[in-house]
Parts: sequence; structure tokens; C-alpha cells
Amino acid sequence: MALLWALFLALLAGAHAELPGCKIRVTSAALELVKQEGLRFLEQELETVTIPDVYGAKGHFYYNISDVKVTHLQLISSDLHFQPDQELLLNISNASLGLHFRRQLLYWFFYDGGYINASAEGVSIRTGLQLSQDPTGRIKVSNVSCKASVARMNMAFGGTLRRMYNFFSTFVTSGMRFLLNQQICPVLYHAGTVLLNSLLDTVPVRSSVDELVGIDYSLLKDPVVSNGNLDMEFRGAFFPLKEGNWSLHNWSVEPQLEEDERMVYVAFSEFFFDSAMESYFRAGALQLTLVDDKVPSDLDMLLRATYFGSIVLLSPTEINSPLKLKLEAMSPPRCTIRPSGTTISVTASVTITLAPPMLPEVELSKMIMEARLSAKMTLRGKALRTKLDLRRFQIYSNQSALESLALIPLQAPLKTLLQIGVMPILNERTWRGVQIPLPEGINFVREVVTNHEGFLTIGADLHFAKGLREVINQNRPAAGVSPPSAAAP
Repeated sequence: MALLWALFLALLAGAHAELPGCKIRVTSAALELVKQEGLRFLEQELETVTIPDVYGAKGHFYYNISDVKVTHLQLISSDLHFQPDQELLLNISNASLGLHFRRQLLYWFFYDGGYINASAEGVSIRTGLQLSQDPTGRIKVSNVSCKASVARMNMAFGGTLRRMYNFFSTFVTSGMRFLLNQQICPVLYHAGTVLLNSLLDTVPVRSSVDELVGIDYSLLKDPVVSNGNLDMEFRGAFFPLKEGNWSLHNWSVEPQLEEDERMVYVAFSEFFFDSAMESYFRAGALQLTLVDDKVPSDLDMLLRATYFGSIVLLSPTEINSPLKLKLEAMSPPRCTIRPSGTTISVTASVTITLAPPMLPEVELSKMIMEARLSAKMTLRGKALRTKLDLRRFQIYSNQSALESLALIPLQAPLKTLLQIGVMPILNERTWRGVQIPLPEGINFVREVVTNHEGFLTIGADLHFAKGLREVINQNRPAAGVSPPSAAAP
């Protein structure tokens, strides 16, 4: 009985689980590009390694090594791959670090000082980044695992006491190798939990699209890492800025990602687009008024002729007043995605009035318009753009069938008006696009859009428009935040 009750609760929880409106998959095909950019960043970070002074004595021999700096990182073998349980694993083996430091050596009364170039050979680094969602729904590096080792140190002493220096170099090199081992992982821990997180902070979570509507890209759960992919599920919902807590229930089909040939795949359900149109509807943006010179002269004459019987009964001031057309959505438009394409259905009212100056408007007619628009989605940079095209158009009266017959001559002129006067306004807005949840400095290129039943997917490759170092420097935490000590994990 207890087992059946637990199963019932699990099914109930699953039934109420929020479905994602947007999914993103990063495939293993992207890892080579990410690795190359990451290794450049890692090399720059390791150059910031601070090694304490090494000093000591052996009999009458005293030494002090100071001002140690890492000059370069030479990589022989490296590998970046996904590891299940939410980890991105980087393996570096048989690398070398160039070092430059100051020496001060004293033997009895003989003193020698200067600078030495040295190298740390057989450097191995194994570091893993664990990804999760934070309380705000943002993707974060929640933990960094690290294991680093230096196999050997090489340094060439010069000067009059070179043989004696080489004899005692064992004490110096072993001490420096130990300290170098202790310093690499704290640098990587700081780079992952602080610097990379400052990069992830550039991914939008809840941000405004324009002055009316915002979008919510909160993660619904922790990213899922498999052997070949990193999958993320986002809420992917628009909302009116004046109603920040408003949300539309997602009844759409959950988008599915099964491909892995391209670097990145993004999937959007019908809910993603429906929430956008409902948000603009609630914000009062889905209405348009055309008056005077915005109404083509041919259509103006046709409308005045159509409603001549009503106009002739008006006063001279009203007869000669400008004609006004008001289009207003009666309900939120709805998106339908099919393998054959994406369409948007709109039902609106069309009100035709005369607008005499300083007098109340005179309504001539009010009709219903049903239109179907085709929508073509594309990705440019980080923006999802839409181009709309009017496919079907119909007007009718909700008063009587006889009035609907009288509106037939207006069908073609009004459709032309929509194509010439209204569609460019809509496309100007939709072509600006909305940003995809991607960090700053990374763009999509070579995208391919595929329609499915109830959702669409876009496969693309990645391009670093900016280096990681440049983006991180622009968004890094305030000065004064220092790297963690050697006690960091």
C-alpha cells in the first residue's frame, strides 16, 4: 500500500512539473573550440600564480629564491570532455611551465645574485567543473575539483660558484616544486568559481525585451551532463513588465533534442511564442490606428463609397473629416508549429470611423478580421529573429450575413493595406529579435532551423566574438577580491 501511495505522489508531482519552453544542448562537437579558448584563458591565469619565497640553509650554504613568475605554459597533451554527474572535465598531461626568479646565494664569504630562467616539467592537471542552478535560476559553477602535480624542476645556475650551486640545487628545486604543486589548484578554483561565474552572470535570466515585455530564462533544474552532451532546460516565458509575477501555464508539447552533429541545439515550444504574444496583448500593444495620410487614397475612396448611405446623412464637417481605421486584437494570437512550417493565427476587430476635428468620432462599421501569418525563424548572433508574411485574410461582420456579403469588395484592398502598411511595422519589431541565453562574447553561426510537431529546433555552431579574458575583465567582481588560499578545495 505504501508503495502504491508513493507511486501516486510521484505521478502527481510529475503531472504538475513545469515544462520548459526552451531547451539548449551543448554537444561534444563544441568542446574542441571551447578547449582552445579555455586553454588560452588558463595559460593567462597560471601566469598569475604567486609562489612564496624559497629560502634555507645547508651547512654554510644559504639561499633565497624570490620574485618567482610564471612566464609561459606549453601544452603537450590536453583533453576536454563531458563526464556524467554534472561535470566538465579537463585533463592536461606532460605540460611545462616556464619560470623566472631572482636568486641570492651565500657560501662563507662568497655571495652571488641575479635572475634565473627555469622550467617545471611533467605538469599534470586534472580539473572538473560542476554546474548547477543557483536560487535565482542562473547556471553557475558550483564546485571545482582539482588535482595538479609537477614531476620535476630544471634550472641552470651560472657564475663562479656554478658547480657548488648545482650541488645544492636539489634543496631549491624540491622546495619550489612543492610550492608550485600547492599553488596551481587554488588559482584554478578561483578561476572557476569567481571568474567563470562572472562570465555566466552575463547570461540573461529575467531581463526586459523592450519597454513593455520581459523574458524569463530561469533554469528549471540543474544541467544534465551525459557522456556526449550538456542539456539545460529553461522556463522560456515572456511576461508583461507591469505584471512581473504573471505567468502563462504551459500546455504545449515539450521540445525534444535528439541531434548531436552541430555544436549547439536550441529548441522552442509553441508556448515560448504564445507567451510572447499573450504578454504583448496584455500590455495593450496589439493595436494599431491608421488615419488620414496613412490610409491609401484608393482605399479611402472605396470605404467612403461603401458607406456612402451613412456618410451622406452626416453634417458637412463630419463628411469631410479624415477616415480612421483601428485594428485591435480581440484575443492573444496563437502559434502553431508543424513540420510544414510555423503559422500565427490572429483574430482582430477593424473599426472604421470618421474623425472630425474637436468632435466625437463617428463609427461607420466594425468588422471581424481573421488572418493567418507564416513565421520564419532565424538566429543572428545571439538573437532569435522572426519574419512574418500574411498568408490568409478574411473579414466578416458579426452582426448579420447580409453585412458580411457587403464587405466582400473590401477584402482585397484591406489585405493590401495590411501587407503594405501593417506588416512592415510588425516585422520591424520581430526582426530585432530576442536574446538567447548565451554568455556575452559567444555567438551562433551557420544555423539550421527544423520544424517538428509542436516545437522547432535550431542547430548552430559557436563563434567566440570576444575572448574569455576580455569578457571576464569587463564583468569580473570588484577589485579587492583576492584568490583563495592554498586551503581551497
